[in-house]
Amino acid sequence: MSAVNAALRAARAQPGGAVGTVTLALIVLLALLAPLIAPYDIWEKAGAVYQPPSPDHLLGLDDAGADMTTLLLWGARTSLLVGFCAALIAMVIGGAIGLVAGYFGGRIDAIAMRITDYLLVIPDIPLLLIVAAVWGRSLTSVILIIGLLSWTRTARVVRTQARGVRERVYVKRARSIGAGSLRVIVHHVLPQTVPLLSTLTIFAVGNAILTETAIAFLGLGDPTAVSWGRLIQNAFDGQALSRGAWWAIVPPGLAVGVLIVSCTLVGRALEERLNPRLRSGHLSVRTFRVQP
Repeated sequence: MSAVNAALRAARAQPGGAVGTVTLALIVLLALLAPLIAPYDIWEKAGAVYQPPSPDHLLGLDDAGADMTTLLLWGARTSLLVGFCAALIAMVIGGAIGLVAGYFGGRIDAIAMRITDYLLVIPDIPLLLIVAAVWGRSLTSVILIIGLLSWTRTARVVRTQARGVRERVYVKRARSIGAGSLRVIVHHVLPQTVPLLSTLTIFAVGNAILTETAIAFLGLGDPTAVSWGRLIQNAFDGQALSRGAWWAIVPPGLAVGVLIVSCTLVGRALEERLNPRLRSGHLSVRTFRVQP
């Protein structure tokens, strides 16, 4: 009962985070159960092209006569896979660069931040399109592209945190008694950045899913993988809007929007929960109300 009461108190304190967590968990659960609950086979032609919604096909059929409900469930698996894997790659690279640059400072910090600045000023989507066209259109390539080009913000934020942690008394004491740099980073600096990395990872998942949707919509995604972005692209190529087949484009678009909003709500809730400055201040940065 104590755990349930604690969960209820947390939900009342941060209703947006509770809604985002439940929504994100539900989407992940549906994606995992897609092979079991999908009403049709993913490549099966279940009826006429752009057949409207009916009791047999709750979300209608697409431009190839495939069931949209089935495609949405399987598309969630691809979109979530890209989002979580790309976010993990970005967090590992950005976290490592930020920790090293922030802890050592000096020339290492200057070189790392100049590289980060150069990548920050380059528009993401054109660069992603160029790299995707060169590397190929496989799902693995898309994940690597998004992950390798999305670490810059994480590196800058973690670097700032690491610069502050290295000046704390217990870190200086550990260095004074002979602790090596690797030991200090792993045992003292890294634990202080884990909450920040957790929050950034949730935000990065939403950004990666949005980026994958854009890449797939522009025709540079994996042609063999069904994702929400590819469903939107197929609807546009099949002139779904001009033919009045709104069910071929609205559901995947809404799914992308709901998933990104859920990740944002969860990330904001984690940020306020794990960042003592946001929890203990007189004013909440997010809601501009007096905090208890």
